[in-house]
Amino acid sequence: MWLIDVAGMTMIDHYQRWFTYERDVHRTTLESLTRLDETQKASSSFQKAVDLLAHVIAARRMWLFRFGVTAEKVELFPRDVKVETLPALIEQMESDWNQYLSTLSDEDLQRVFEYTSYEGLRFRNSIGDILTQLFGHSWYHRGQIAALVRAMGGEPAVTDFVFWAREAV
Repeated sequence: MWLIDVAGMTMIDHYQRWFTYERDVHRTTLESLTRLDETQKASSSFQKAVDLLAHVIAARRMWLFRFGVTAEKVELFPRDVKVETLPALIEQMESDWNQYLSTLSDEDLQRVFEYTSYEGLRFRNSIGDILTQLFGHSWYHRGQIAALVRAMGGEPAVTDFVFWAREAV
């Protein structure tokens, strides 16, 4: 499956593999929300979990905007998002990211670029720094979503990288 010889991989190969992992676990996270019953979905915890997943999507879209890949500036902390809208948002975000990542080389990962924060301040980072941030950011919020799902009595998605990457022997 995904058991591969990582020694021969370039850095962009690693980022692309991590993005594939994230694509899969974003979907399983969404499934953990849609499996909840109507009583659980009526809770404020459910809406918080949905809004957190929407925030993960928005953060990834925000960086595409900052990289100049998309023209749409997004609301970073969307509220009262409908769970039914998430599949299309995830699919569009992933499509845009797949296209962007396919254009990058290892040299591009080291390239420093400047951007303006939502507060109007100017910063600079390497592209590799930002990609690393995005993965950590997603892990953090998926953990929050898992805790909310469990607190509502649901079964959280298993999103650990090792579970995704391992192969039975």
